[in-house]
Amino acid sequence: MAFIKEESEDFRIEEVFSLKQEETEEQTGQDPNAMEQTDQYEKLHDLIIGEKATKTKTASIRKRAQKTKSNNRFTCHHCGRSFREKQNLQTHMRVHTGERPFTCQQCGKNFTQQGSLKSHMRTHTGEKPFTCQQCGNSITQKSHLQSHMITHSGEKPFTCQQCGKSYIRKMRLNYHIKTHSAEKCCKCDQCGKSYIRKMRLNYHMKTHSAEKCCKCAQCEKSFRNKRSLNAHIKKQHT
Repeated sequence: MAFIKEESEDFRIEEVFSLKQEETEEQTGQDPNAMEQTDQYEKLHDLIIGEKATKTKTASIRKRAQKTKSNNRFTCHHCGRSFREKQNLQTHMRVHTGERPFTCQQCGKNFTQQGSLKSHMRTHTGEKPFTCQQCGNSITQKSHLQSHMITHSGEKPFTCQQCGKSYIRKMRLNYHIKTHSAEKCCKCDQCGKSYIRKMRLNYHMKTHSAEKCCKCAQCEKSFRNKRSLNAHIKKQHT
């Protein structure tokens, strides 16, 4: 509609100057200054039309620039996720490349982000800066505090679409979904047995190495995992 309006305005300007020019031509024989007036009208006409064209062009450029700016997001070509900042895309790409440039100097564990390393370091220092206002429980990470707060409200926002079972954390839901799909991503290289969780695979690997890392402090009997040790203590020493 704006384009039609501009065209209409231009038409009226052309019509006015056309009438002025006709009046001038009729008066040429009577007024010796008619040609000079005609030249002035033509110059004024060109000036107004030129200004309108410039304004229209500028508005068009601004509109295109605004449109480009609003769509200026950085998209991951692997999964289609988009980000406002290029730096956030670069950090996200480590999920696909497996790059973990931030390493804990105490245990050697690697992380994709410096913030994740900083949170991990609290497991070594024992620092727990986030405190629950309801029960006073202190927690190492803010995200864990948010998950903890749900335990007070009883809310379980993550629900399995197949069986309706709900969980407090999305990670727990992801583990549960694998039980439906029978997806077992952690496979033993020695016997081929597969597990849903890497932790379970690590426990299983100790059966091949005969490694018994958990030792009872009372009778010095060793076990392959902490769960077996706790069961032993409960049965034999309590």
